[in-house]
Amino acid sequence: MTREIALLITLALLVVFLLLAWRGWTNRIGKYGHLPALTPASEADWRPSSTFSLLYVATTEADQPMERVARKPLAYRARAQVGVAAEGLWVSIPGEDEFVLPGSLIRGVGRATWTIDRVVDSNGLLFVRWLWGDTPVDSYFRSVDYPAEDVLAALDHLIPPTKESA
Repeated sequence: MTREIALLITLALLVVFLLLAWRGWTNRIGKYGHLPALTPASEADWRPSSTFSLLYVATTEADQPMERVARKPLAYRARAQVGVAAEGLWVSIPGEDEFVLPGSLIRGVGRATWTIDRVVDSNGLLFVRWLWGDTPVDSYFRSVDYPAEDVLAALDHLIPPTKESA
């Protein structure tokens, strides 16, 4: 076999691989096409009382950290500004429209060690569990500029009180 034939076979395999990867990603995007658009921040009549610069890692189906939800504005990892207020969560990701998650959608917050694409030191990730339409999802963040305990304490105020604690 000549070098040229080997090169052509390699290039053909590379093209096939890239096409399969593209098809897989577009199928994943289509799987979550039913999710409603998020509330634009411009429609919120409140502003965050505290903000944190965090690394946005991923959004997955709740309790399924390997099932990435591929839907804008949360499809890709990025540095994010996350604002917290009694009314909810304010999220700004570069290249995406700012949006808010009203407190009524928040179901819980916590710590995690891993999710799709990311494994960190023990409990190095923070997650917010919320409802996107009828689908419960977990959005994962990593705090590198602030103590994770401070961010978690601010997020804890978003959790609705349970009947036992009310």
